[in-house]
Amino acid sequence: MAVTAKKIQHKESKFEHLLQEQVKNEFTASQQYVAVAVWFDDNDLPRLASHFYKQALEERNHAMMIVQYLMDNSIKPQIPAIEQVRNDFSETRELIALALEQEREVTREIETLAKTARDEGDYLGEQFMQWFLKEQVEEVSSMSTLLNVVDRSKGNLFDVENFLARESVGDEGTDPTAPKAAGGAL
Repeated sequence: MAVTAKKIQHKESKFEHLLQEQVKNEFTASQQYVAVAVWFDDNDLPRLASHFYKQALEERNHAMMIVQYLMDNSIKPQIPAIEQVRNDFSETRELIALALEQEREVTREIETLAKTARDEGDYLGEQFMQWFLKEQVEEVSSMSTLLNVVDRSKGNLFDVENFLARESVGDEGTDPTAPKAAGGAL
């Protein structure tokens, strides 16, 4: 007697929907950091440019961690188009303030994801979000520090460049507890 498996229709939870949205948010954040890095690069500020190129890769990796989680849980990931990013800036503080606000917004999004997973009783999803919560504390802290340094420099961007050359702002190395990124982290 042959046994056939019935295909079970999967209904997307609110948490899964928000995860799909977060992929878009992370890719958009990545592209915004590329725009910031290019602005610094074009203005001959190599340390600031390098810092934001690295941030762009980190955000891309976050998106791919979520993609991997979705695949690991038999949820088809959707790779979305991204939102428009800002490319026109007039001064350094404006870019760093934008980056800090972006990190604060991502923190709110991650908090919503963690709360939604908890509210829906999705313990695996809640556990997955814990690393991202920890990561956002570091992200907001490093951008706050960088904004403070820019403010204290009083327009002398060589002081900011020297600070970044000397300190490891937001560059704590590879975190062995980080979720796996689809395709591998860059």
